[in-house]
Amino acid sequence: MRITPHSNDFVADIADVDVQQLNDGQFENLYAAWLRYPIVRLRGQSLTDDVLKDFSGRFGPLEYAPMGRISAEELAKHPNPYVATISNIVVDGKPIGGLGAAEAAWHTDMSYIERPPTASLLYAVEVPERGGDTHFCNMIAALDAIPAGLAERLRALSVKHDAAHDSVGKLRRGHRDAPDPREAPGAVHPMVRTHPENGTEALFLGRRQDAYVIGLELADSEALLDEVWSYVALEDAVWTQRWRRGDLVIWDNRSVMHRRAAFDPNARRLMRRTQVRAA
Repeated sequence: MRITPHSNDFVADIADVDVQQLNDGQFENLYAAWLRYPIVRLRGQSLTDDVLKDFSGRFGPLEYAPMGRISAEELAKHPNPYVATISNIVVDGKPIGGLGAAEAAWHTDMSYIERPPTASLLYAVEVPERGGDTHFCNMIAALDAIPAGLAERLRALSVKHDAAHDSVGKLRRGHRDAPDPREAPGAVHPMVRTHPENGTEALFLGRRQDAYVIGLELADSEALLDEVWSYVALEDAVWTQRWRRGDLVIWDNRSVMHRRAAFDPNARRLMRRTQVRAA
């Protein structure tokens, strides 16, 4: 196993490894690298859904794939409720996955639930020749860029993360548009969180759409969020993953956010994603 950090200091490539063959000691080394570098990339993998699920489960108990409001009976019928399909491919007139080919805004996966996933794993099955890149931004660096006085204010505030919309802005199943962000559904989280495993502090914003800072007048919340978001995704705190088939990228939702670039809807993109449930 070779661990090669990128110059930005929050991404590392891990080479000479087959995730199906990792013994416990090797996995511990990989996990330690992931705690040091919030994004790790493993290229040239060949994974079935079950192998991806089993490997992801070594990071901790898995979170169900986001399906909107769904009954327990419907969930039980799902062939693999822990593996989400992200794709623009349509078969017999029906999309086989979510999010299509549109641009996805900056977000943290499933931050709208009470215990958002710690890790997300995304595996490339099919990728277009151009487009569909995933951009990541360092939220530790974002907090470091904020003036000290504002950062101290943020440490005392919490923000509600909208649960009604996905990362391309579409309504999730069973939800409706709220007339006011204060009425939007979603969990409330501190704006600054300390990583429970490595002690780093990072901004925790989720996504901008229908966010609301608890206790503020709506205009004041909007103004503060606009100011805070101006420190997100600064040029030297962004890394772009240009996908190859067989790439597996693992990121720490407690330290980074991500977004997806749009791509030609006539091209094919097929990804599998798993998420690790917070303790």
